[in-house]
Amino acid sequence: MTIAWLDCSAGASGDMMLGALVDAGVPLELVQAAVDALGTEPIRLHAKPVARHGLAGTKVDVEVPQTANDRRWRSIRAMLEAADLDEAARAIALGAFARLAAAEAAAHGIPEEEVHFHEVGALDSIADIVGAAAGLASLGITALTASTVTVGGGTTRGSHGSIPLPAPAVLRVLADAGAPVVGAVPYEACTPTGAAIVAAAASAYGPLPEMIVERVGVGAGGRDPQERANLLRLVIGREVAPPRRTGHAHRASTAEAAHGHDHHGDRAHGAEQAHHHGHGHHHGDAGHGHGPDSAHEHHHDAPHEHAPHDHPHTGPASDTLARQEGRPVVIETNVDDLDPRLWPAALAALLEAGASDAWLTPILMKKGRPAHTVHVLCRAEMVGAVRSALVRHTTTIGMRSYEIDKYALERRYAQVDVDGHAIGVKIALEHGEIVNASVEYEDAAAAAAALGRPLKVVVAQATALAAQEYPR
Repeated sequence: MTIAWLDCSAGASGDMMLGALVDAGVPLELVQAAVDALGTEPIRLHAKPVARHGLAGTKVDVEVPQTANDRRWRSIRAMLEAADLDEAARAIALGAFARLAAAEAAAHGIPEEEVHFHEVGALDSIADIVGAAAGLASLGITALTASTVTVGGGTTRGSHGSIPLPAPAVLRVLADAGAPVVGAVPYEACTPTGAAIVAAAASAYGPLPEMIVERVGVGAGGRDPQERANLLRLVIGREVAPPRRTGHAHRASTAEAAHGHDHHGDRAHGAEQAHHHGHGHHHGDAGHGHGPDSAHEHHHDAPHEHAPHDHPHTGPASDTLARQEGRPVVIETNVDDLDPRLWPAALAALLEAGASDAWLTPILMKKGRPAHTVHVLCRAEMVGAVRSALVRHTTTIGMRSYEIDKYALERRYAQVDVDGHAIGVKIALEHGEIVNASVEYEDAAAAAAALGRPLKVVVAQATALAAQEYPR
């Protein structure tokens, strides 16, 4: 399996990431094609060799026309969903912008749909994220680990004036991803764009994992500060296969597990055995429970659900499996002690983390305890981010996951105009024929508020216009 590690000791930015990918062998033409697929004004990428502190690297410059691009999150999302991109690249790009939207909404105290991206909404930053997503997806990496991220300190200038460093968006994005950070240098080392790409692509954080190195890409930032070489390194290699066990070792380990020995090696072997016998798609605890009997309950309620062997660098085994197969994944956990008022925010956080859908099922657990099963559907590439959001926003201490088959209709995005207010329309097609067209609720709600009309009236008007313009 191909694995990779990002050395973010000098920080991270969009141009550094593009430089590292091109330096590692990703064709600049592939990155350019992904940027062209956005259908925006002409954007041109240029790569050149540079040196930072005497070390060689590649600098990718993004040439954009002089236009004002102050975009909302929903317009960027629609643009990414409509673009002709590789699905893995689309997932990374959407995940990066979703994290930025959540961070900006928290920083400014506004709903995510109302977030206006200023610097990050500019064409060069959009190109950085989409180009980096396409480059990473092309490498076929099954697990990406990142080091501690140097974020820097001091102040910088933004569209709203002076901004403290690390920028609020950088801290929030990396905090939500569970990424370790350090200040270390008196300047902006990590940009919001760089933080979002790292958070969307990395499934774990730590030092260089054990691997057989095959290539290294070195990307350079625009500055050459005296404190350290302004370089981002992407180390790509093959995972080191574990040593094969002999039959005797297998019997001994199985016997020890049967007698309850709780050594790290035994747990890992048990997880391997579960995988080989067809149970490898279930991971984690069956659910969650606190109280004096919770440990006993977990031990006896799910005897066939083995804890995954968490490699300290590459993340849970199920992440690797999901990334290999590329199939959609459903993650589930039972929760019996979360304040019910927090569920709407928790479900919203899961969607922000990259989930395709998230929903609750009321259940009755043993001893008559009312609870909920939270189900999350996500792309394989988003498993790590979704698990992190589940842990951060609920009280679960474990979860299970399994791959599914999914049939999705072709989708297109358009707009209708209701008295001067644009309302998005999601169009579903089967074999090229329109079978459904639904209006975007948030757009309709905003139009209803602006026009002073009941929401149901605006929804009906927009639906009627959609039916006329996009008949079935």
